[in-house]
Amino acid sequence: MESKAKLNIKDWAEEDRPREKMLIKGVAALSDAELLGILISSGNKNETAVELAQRILHSANNNLNALGKFAIKDLISNFNGIGEAKAITIVAAMELGKRRKLSEIIIQPQITSSQTVYQLLHPILSDLKHEEVWVLLLNKANKVLKKIQVSKGGISGTVVDVRMIMKEAIDTLASAMILCHNHPSGNANPSGDDDSITRRLKEAGQIMDIRLLDHIIICDHSYYSYLDEGRI
Repeated sequence: MESKAKLNIKDWAEEDRPREKMLIKGVAALSDAELLGILISSGNKNETAVELAQRILHSANNNLNALGKFAIKDLISNFNGIGEAKAITIVAAMELGKRRKLSEIIIQPQITSSQTVYQLLHPILSDLKHEEVWVLLLNKANKVLKKIQVSKGGISGTVVDVRMIMKEAIDTLASAMILCHNHPSGNANPSGDDDSITRRLKEAGQIMDIRLLDHIIICDHSYYSYLDEGRI
């Protein structure tokens, strides 16, 4: 009679085991679950590492951006077989992927549209559960000289110091600047405070001959551009 005992990964055909499959077929041949399975290394008494990885991904709607929002404590408390070390490994891998994406974008840091700004700062701002405000400082060719975090706040807002932004812009010899921040709520529409800081920074920039080109509000899958909407 055929045994129905559960197979662990070591019992799989060599070409189906994630590590061996990577060596034989290359990393691109692996699914997200298989890659995640390699990271967590082992499963639990009821699941292989790959099966556990599949369940983790399923809880994130099979979306790696959504998985990147999971905190260490979420992984530990929600998934049997994920302890602190494995949770840290997963979170570190998500952060490394984000930084790689940033590095690829920075190769050509010339701003040509609001979409370019979104692509540049989305990896930084999209996973956050609090607001952060960043400024891109540009030269006359709209190439990024420097990007700086100017404020970090709570869920519903943050305080922006216009004087500090202008000091950074002057010290960098910037010709223009773009203000960016995120809305953790997912609603990209600007608030009254957003309108106020846009107006104040634009006025300060006019005095110092440093143009405010745009103010962009970034969410997971959308953004709002004051320039595109004709409001700057």
